[in-house]
Amino acid sequence: MTEEQPTLYCANHPTTPTSLRCNNCEKPICPRCAVLTPIGYRCRECLREQQKKFDTAEWYDYILAFISGVVISFIGSILVNFLVQFLGFWIILVFIAIGTFSGLVITEAIRYVTRRRRSNRLFQIAAASVIVGCLPILFYNLAFFNLWSLIWTGAYAFTAASAVYARLRGLRM
Repeated sequence: MTEEQPTLYCANHPTTPTSLRCNNCEKPICPRCAVLTPIGYRCRECLREQQKKFDTAEWYDYILAFISGVVISFIGSILVNFLVQFLGFWIILVFIAIGTFSGLVITEAIRYVTRRRRSNRLFQIAAASVIVGCLPILFYNLAFFNLWSLIWTGAYAFTAASAVYARLRGLRM
């Protein structure tokens, strides 16, 4: 004879019957509360606790990352603006390399000043700092109707911000 199991109810939704449990804390959870991970279903509380272990950034890391990203990006955008004046159309061949290399330099500077601490928000702030660093040169080119430099400085900002975000997230190019 088989023994009948008592009906379990979700810990977050007491009226929802379930047979699913968190594989970490064994708490009963319904499909709405379950999060599929590579090792099974987890409740949101256990998932949050696991993610906290990987968020190691301090409050001042965000400020340091933003400032270093803005400064280096500003220098890179000045370089791109200068090169556009001399290379003209041939900047197409080098702007991707300049943007990616500048993104690499910015990433390593941010890793250095934050002592390799990490968080999801830090990646986003670093990418935003690259764009903010390019804004003065973009506005300068806009004010003087220098459309060619405006386009390539914008392309540099996009390339460098993408490189910074991807490298800080752990994606390898």
